[in-house]
Amino acid sequence: MEYNDILKALREKLKGSYEEDSKMLREEGEKFVREENADGVRAVGELINEIMPQEQREEIERLTHIDGVRLDNVHKKIVEHINAKEMIEAKSLAEKLYLKITEEYRETETSKFVSLRNLFEDNLYHLLYKPEKTLHRTPFDFATYITTYAYILIDTGSTLDAIPILQKAMEYNPLDCGPKFELAEVYKLLKNKKKLIEITQDTLKVASSPVAIARCYANMGYICFEIGELDDAVAFYTASVKFAPHPAVPIELKGIAERKGTPIIPPTHEQIMAVMKKYEIEFGPDKRVIESAAQLASNLLLKNDIPNALNALKLLYNLTRDDKIRDMILRYEPNAPQFAPRTESAEEKPNITRTVNENPES
Repeated sequence: MEYNDILKALREKLKGSYEEDSKMLREEGEKFVREENADGVRAVGELINEIMPQEQREEIERLTHIDGVRLDNVHKKIVEHINAKEMIEAKSLAEKLYLKITEEYRETETSKFVSLRNLFEDNLYHLLYKPEKTLHRTPFDFATYITTYAYILIDTGSTLDAIPILQKAMEYNPLDCGPKFELAEVYKLLKNKKKLIEITQDTLKVASSPVAIARCYANMGYICFEIGELDDAVAFYTASVKFAPHPAVPIELKGIAERKGTPIIPPTHEQIMAVMKKYEIEFGPDKRVIESAAQLASNLLLKNDIPNALNALKLLYNLTRDDKIRDMILRYEPNAPQFAPRTESAEEKPNITRTVNENPES
């Protein structure tokens, strides 16, 4: 059903009792979240706002708005400023959004706010971190919003100031590779080998796509090139393209060949593994990421939640290329055009991916 149909159906269920209606709407909202039904979540939110007492409505608006503008729309405006190269305006608004988030959504001794984006992240979060505090879901993707602020700081020359900002972004969602990759860019700019290795190790523990894994290895290729370990750089860049090709990598390899003065000889798998062991970097997806995706897919299939089970299976197939998983996906979705997960629209946030090395890719 589309938004208006969902809204009409939910409105027909209202009984006029705030307690009963709010309970019903919360349950429906949780169902729509599991189904990743944005129209359903939006309809529930509108009805909750309608039936809510005025005092409570005003408090929620205070928490979710800045100067009468909802936080997600504030972030969109920041991105518009970035795209228009209006960095002074972007920085001022981003700082205001950052302060709003960190003041209103603080961690306490008993509870913590998280910006987990889907069922897989929720499942992996509990598997990895086993939280003892009560988790509250934030109304918007705060990890992304805060990372955008850090991006602006880096772009305007405040590179060191961006580090604690990115660490705060990771507190809201440690499974989002975006803040981790931006922090890696900071360490690349600072030429801090130790910190770059550490953040790459942390990122690989939660990387849930071949593209994310490939970028981790490309970052390692970058730092190896910078410190003069050219053969190690070749090994990491070769590992990177095994997971996901990137147009920058052939350029980097060409640069290495010119610096060495000899053609690049592709390393064997054994040589790649030896280099990774040297830097304590894992090859391929973390076992717990695969375990989490498999566990989630199995649980959802048992509940007959096919749409979300397919999302988990596709994620799992992307990481393993297991033919049995592919066949299972095709059993439920015979005309599946591709197994790659959806990517976010470029219009939703700025492109915070820099080149592998400092030189542009022209």
